[in-house]
Amino acid sequence: MSQSNNIPLGIMLMIATTMVFAVQDGLSRHLAENYNVLMVVMIRYWFFAAFVIALALRKAGGIRKAAATTQPAVQILRGVLLSAQICTMVLGFTILGLVESHAVFTCYPLLVAALSGPILGEKVGWRRWAAIGVGFIGVLVILQPGLRVVDPAAAIPLAGAAMFAVYGLLTRYVARRDNTATSFFWTGVTGAAVMTAVGVWFWEPMTPGNWLLMGTLCITGVTGHWLLIRCYEVAEASAVQPFAYTQLIFTVIIGLSVFNEVLRPSVVLGAGMIVAAGLFTLWRERLQRRPG
Repeated sequence: MSQSNNIPLGIMLMIATTMVFAVQDGLSRHLAENYNVLMVVMIRYWFFAAFVIALALRKAGGIRKAAATTQPAVQILRGVLLSAQICTMVLGFTILGLVESHAVFTCYPLLVAALSGPILGEKVGWRRWAAIGVGFIGVLVILQPGLRVVDPAAAIPLAGAAMFAVYGLLTRYVARRDNTATSFFWTGVTGAAVMTAVGVWFWEPMTPGNWLLMGTLCITGVTGHWLLIRCYEVAEASAVQPFAYTQLIFTVIIGLSVFNEVLRPSVVLGAGMIVAAGLFTLWRERLQRRPG
């Protein structure tokens, strides 16, 4: 088996990535419950920017080559959108909790499929549209409109999923002319610039213990992105992407054991519908891309 498509290793790296990102979300929730969300995300982005700059400096051409793009406006939009999405999701963690926020957020691959037509001109067949419909029924099962008073805050993770879907589609768009390293560089640097511009006004003194947790949050962010890069280096994205859903499992474990959240049966049923629909759309997309 060639190193360029080592699927078992890729799967293990993807599962490790989702575990690290789940821990990152738990730390984000704890810190954002005690400090302003914008400040927490700003500090997180400082380390993220330092990471992408360090990666750029290690490669031939350095920062000049990493930053070289013919579509800077779209790259900046991507960076702004991702930083806004992270703030939105962290806010959702503090209001709805990790479990319910992530259960709704798992619909983002379905949003990617639904929006790929109007944004990228990709064809979406009736089978994938049916799966998208099933997934959004799953979202309704989680939110239970008509059976209970719908908390307006439930729209927060849905908005986060929509922003992440558009970010993913814009990433596909810029990939037609820019390589992964360039997009990664612009994501980190733009996000750090935007979050510093808004987050510095909400600075609050932190206790030594929370600074330690903040440092751990930054390390998990860098580690998670490094694992994800390695994952896509060793295996095809279509082969490992289904295992990205394991983040929901790790998040549920953290939400229940650390934050004493409650796992409602409707959340289990709705999340199951969303994940099943998402896996089906990934499978159909993989079939569409097969040669012949």
